[in-house]
Amino acid sequence: MPELPEVETIRKGLISLVGGAVIIDVAVFWDRMITPPFSTERFKTVLRGEQIHTIERRGKYLIFLLDHWAMISHLRMEGKYEVSESGEPIKKHTHVIFYLADGRQLRYLDVRKFGKFTLLPIEKRDDYEPFKKMGPEPTADFFKLSKFKKDLAKSHRAIKAVILDQNIVAGVGNIYADESLFQARIHPLQPADTIGPAAAKRLQEAIIDVISRSVEAGGSTIRTYKNTLGEAGKFQVSLAVYGQTGQPCPNCGHPIEKIRVAQRGTHYCPHCQQLPKTRSKAADITDIAYKGAK
Repeated sequence: MPELPEVETIRKGLISLVGGAVIIDVAVFWDRMITPPFSTERFKTVLRGEQIHTIERRGKYLIFLLDHWAMISHLRMEGKYEVSESGEPIKKHTHVIFYLADGRQLRYLDVRKFGKFTLLPIEKRDDYEPFKKMGPEPTADFFKLSKFKKDLAKSHRAIKAVILDQNIVAGVGNIYADESLFQARIHPLQPADTIGPAAAKRLQEAIIDVISRSVEAGGSTIRTYKNTLGEAGKFQVSLAVYGQTGQPCPNCGHPIEKIRVAQRGTHYCPHCQQLPKTRSKAADITDIAYKGAK
């Protein structure tokens, strides 16, 4: 699944490729991608003549800002965009085509057909229900430690499940959750409400740092992901634990292990990320484990 860094990279690529373009027609080959109350026909009708002024992002959602509409696109598991010249063969799994006035086509492809398109009047784009519940963007400007500590104190769920929760912090997916927890030296199964202030601060800073570095690297190329420009992300070469099962930990040399947390494959170092044995001493043990890691 494209995570926040990949979606941000796609956003930048789309702006460079189709920013300013005018949509003259739309073809939809899989009606279920168009969310109510819009029918496929109305979706196609209202988009004709609309110009793509810019593209924003909220969490893992792309927001195309047009003349009158905000078109919200969620790539889900394997959605992607390609810009093609007129006459190029239509690839398998192409489900939506936006025909542009300059003769090119913006094509949406999705192997699993899980992607969704939602239209809202441009002035009401912030009223989109998922945005109302979504947590802050994982940047220093928005992701504040004080609020994060309060959220952790309210939950006894495993910390990995908590930071995957888009209501706590937006856009953190499986890859970057594992990397952030490793950087913060926190076991992915540790209950959130047992994490002390120092560990919470490390984790908040790690999430911001990991996401920022991945955005700069263009995301991670896992399986078949490439951005809109056809380029592979480069952050995968920096992954410390994700996908590294059996490989030596870059800090201590202990083999990386894989377990399941929140129904996700989860990678961690048992030496650097020790699970506290008691609730009452959890914060202290976490901090000791961090300081003692080599």
